[in-house]
Amino acid sequence: MAESSAVERDPKAVSSFVEGFAAQLVEAGMARMPSRVFAALLSSDSGAMTSAELGELLQVSPAAVSGAVRYLAQQHMVRREREPGSRRERYRVHSDQWYEALTSRDAVLKRWEHALREGVDSLGAETPAGQRMAETVAFFEFMEGELAQVMERWRAHREELFGQD
Repeated sequence: MAESSAVERDPKAVSSFVEGFAAQLVEAGMARMPSRVFAALLSSDSGAMTSAELGELLQVSPAAVSGAVRYLAQQHMVRREREPGSRRERYRVHSDQWYEALTSRDAVLKRWEHALREGVDSLGAETPAGQRMAETVAFFEFMEGELAQVMERWRAHREELFGQD
C-alpha cells in the first residue's frame, strides 16, 4: 500500500480487518467487491486511495475497483477526486459516510411510497392487498419522520463528540 503513516501497522492485521468488515457488509447485503473497497478506504488514514493502490492492497483488477467505486458512489459512500496536476483519480470515503448513505435512501423510500400509493388506489383501499400496501405506506411515512429526527440528533451528537458539523 502506497499510503504512509506515522503509525506503523501490521499489514496482516489491517488485511484481516478489511476482509472481516467486508464480510460483515456482504452478510448485510452489499456486494463483495464494493464491501472490500469500502472497508479498505475506511481503514486508510487518509480515507482516500487510487485505483492502483486499492488494486494492489486487495489484489484485484482495475476493472473490479472501478465497478465497486461506481456502486459506492451511487450509494453516496465514496466520491471521486482528481489529484491536483494529474489525470489520476482518488476515491475518498465520505467523512460522514453513514449519514450520506442513510439520507440517500430517503429518495428511494419516497419513490416506493408514491408507487405504493398508486397500488392502494389501483387495488382499492378496502381490499386485503390495498390495506397491506396502505400499511406499508404508513410505515415509510413513519420512518421518514423518524429518520429525519435521528439524523438531526446525530449531527448534534457528532458536533459534541468531534467538533464537526
